[in-house]
Amino acid sequence: MASVNLKKVTKVFPPDVVAVEDATLDVQDKEFVVLVGPSGCGKSTTLRMIAGLEEVTNGQIYIDERLVNDVPPKDRDIAMVFQNYALYPHMTVYKNMAFGLMLRKYPKAEIERRVKEAAQILGIERLLDRKPKALSGGERQRVAVGRAIVRKPKVFLLDEPLSNLDAKMRVQMRAEISKLHQRLAATMVYVTHDQTEAMTMGDRLVLMKDGRLQQIADPLTLYNSPVNKFVAGFIGSPPMNFIDGTLIKRDSTLYFDEGTFQVKVPERMYAALSKYLGKKVTFGIRPEDIENAADIPNVDPDCIVKARIEVVEPMGSEIYLYLATKINTFIARVAAKHEPSVNEEHMMALTMDKSHFFDMDTEETIV
Repeated sequence: MASVNLKKVTKVFPPDVVAVEDATLDVQDKEFVVLVGPSGCGKSTTLRMIAGLEEVTNGQIYIDERLVNDVPPKDRDIAMVFQNYALYPHMTVYKNMAFGLMLRKYPKAEIERRVKEAAQILGIERLLDRKPKALSGGERQRVAVGRAIVRKPKVFLLDEPLSNLDAKMRVQMRAEISKLHQRLAATMVYVTHDQTEAMTMGDRLVLMKDGRLQQIADPLTLYNSPVNKFVAGFIGSPPMNFIDGTLIKRDSTLYFDEGTFQVKVPERMYAALSKYLGKKVTFGIRPEDIENAADIPNVDPDCIVKARIEVVEPMGSEIYLYLATKINTFIARVAAKHEPSVNEEHMMALTMDKSHFFDMDTEETIV
């Protein structure tokens, strides 16, 4: 397997549409890296440049320390799995998987060995004589992955391979691809718009927005230490709550003042927030860090917010509460201990030590 290195890579489509700008990324040997972001952020374009399906406007791409900017896709020793599977409808599963090896004139015995080995890994041995029209979506996806496996490439590139599957099959195939990565010890670059998919599969995530890389880190670092408001809001489900307000000081204690409530800021944040005293900031807190105050023994009264329930979404073991003050709305993700009703007023406790503050102008994380 091999590393993949992008050095200040930019892609501009005519006349002047910047799809990817100044992307620098180092994918280590055997690493599973996920490019994630909203539709149109440039993640698939980045993957296609690595594959050689799109030309690089500026910058360099290296695969296994070899500059590949001018190397055609077939000579880059990569295998790509597409969103739409791209199987040949007139060929059997066996021939679909073997076709690339046939074009490269591999010996028949070697082709058969590789196809059967890949089919066994993916659990599709019984499907080898079928044609794609006789397969389910999940089975077609396995065949597409199998066609990549038989190539034994240096790098696997996967472009939203699960987006056409139903929810249950997506969860199953997520686990299958993760196990496949461990079994093959392969270098994989995976594209998805689904942050849950990214968080559960990637060794590292590359979060993109408007063609620019926002943050590169392991899933828990992205979740716990986002570099800006966009990253904080994209990672996590339901997304982080953002509330604008002012930092004020009473005696020697710092508070965030929303207008209808005030909550105490943890002392560890004082140094970072000191220059924002008296100024507007954006306060961020995740839904799972908001609980019913009645459920917490010895709760700090300076961390409680009174809010009215607007919507209740039962999720089984937990409930999503859509709450409102007179100024703002926010979501809480609470245990299903009670059956709250719409228009009830609840006292909600905020876990302030897990909160974040963002600069309102730059949207960069303050703390």
